[in-house]
Amino acid sequence: MMHEDLALTVIGMWAVTFFPRWLPVFALSNRKLPEPLIKVLEMIPVALLSAIVFPSIFVSEGSLDVTNTHCFTAVPTILIAYVTRSLIGTIVGGMLVYWLAGYLG
Repeated sequence: MMHEDLALTVIGMWAVTFFPRWLPVFALSNRKLPEPLIKVLEMIPVALLSAIVFPSIFVSEGSLDVTNTHCFTAVPTILIAYVTRSLIGTIVGGMLVYWLAGYLG
């Protein structure tokens, strides 16, 4: 009985994650979307990433804290990202800046 419940749970989890992603692709794959809608859809990944990353940079122990190491390392990392336009370069540069800040601080 327990294995059946587990299997049904996994299948259910698959269904609720697969179909909301598949349905728009299936429904819109043969249609030309309006340019304003395309521009809005292009902004969604940046907005989601910002919503995930910014609290970890600016919030410490439940309150706003702009003096923590994350804030000081975020600015050079953003500059590295802007200059290099490289994901790997940004990750490596950001890690180096963070480690350097931890070593010096």
